[in-house]
Amino acid sequence: MRAADRPRSVCVGMAQLQVIDQQTANRQQIESAITELADQGAHLIVLPELHDHRYFCQTADPTLFDLAETVPGPTTDRFCELSAKLGVVIVGSVFEDRGSGLFHNTAFVTDGDRGLVGRYRKMHIPEDPGYYEKYYFTPGDMGFTPIDTSIGRLGLLVCWDQWFPEAARLMSLAGAEVLIYPTAIGWDFTDDDQTQARQRDAWITIQRSHAIANGVPVISVNRVGHEVDPSGHTPGQTFWGSSMVVSADGYLDMQYGIDSQQHGIHVLDLEHSRQIRRIWPFQRDRRVDAYADLLKKGIP
Repeated sequence: MRAADRPRSVCVGMAQLQVIDQQTANRQQIESAITELADQGAHLIVLPELHDHRYFCQTADPTLFDLAETVPGPTTDRFCELSAKLGVVIVGSVFEDRGSGLFHNTAFVTDGDRGLVGRYRKMHIPEDPGYYEKYYFTPGDMGFTPIDTSIGRLGLLVCWDQWFPEAARLMSLAGAEVLIYPTAIGWDFTDDDQTQARQRDAWITIQRSHAIANGVPVISVNRVGHEVDPSGHTPGQTFWGSSMVVSADGYLDMQYGIDSQQHGIHVLDLEHSRQIRRIWPFQRDRRVDAYADLLKKGIP
């Protein structure tokens, strides 16, 4: 897309959802939220990470690989139909079965009549109590490549990726006009209230930092509510919602609450982003000749 053809603004719809165990009902609520946001005028609709199922990574269970599916596959086909019917761009998420024993945590984009226009496989895979993602997911191998859509170039990243400045930087250097993070993150049940509040604040701060450092807006959409641990070994996970839109200067343009489902729209001013990159030319002043040590794990 040529610069002259790029839209000056995009109406963003965010669906902060509480996943329902009954799959048919859960899919109905997702499609209802997408339709409602499209009716409100959204051009781009973003859903949380792994929205079609409860957060199954709370425990390591080989039978749960049955939840995985191919891409293209049933979920992406369903979203292609919705995207075409409503004339919107949708960012969804799926547990991808690649074949040969490889599985990925994958975000994808459908774009109106164009159908499935791209995907991103989560690069950074966490392994923490209640977040046993390394058991299920192979790290992505598609790099940090933005996806071209009818509304601009989208830089998809997923959840744990949002703590890594390198991922945001590489996406923005490749031309992403907005960074999008489908997310599933919540409280550590062993922490006190103050520590939990600090963790959530750190999560918000790092995403505002990505926006500032790269001169691009950030959209992060989280799930919400409590989900039981099927193994019974822990009290389960309570996700903290707080889905947000951050402008290119780090301003928190829109944010949802921590404990309720919410659907809403926000007009993202992409022209403002272009102006911010002119007055804060961080990319221009990078010293790429002096950054070789970034390729090392740490001090020898």
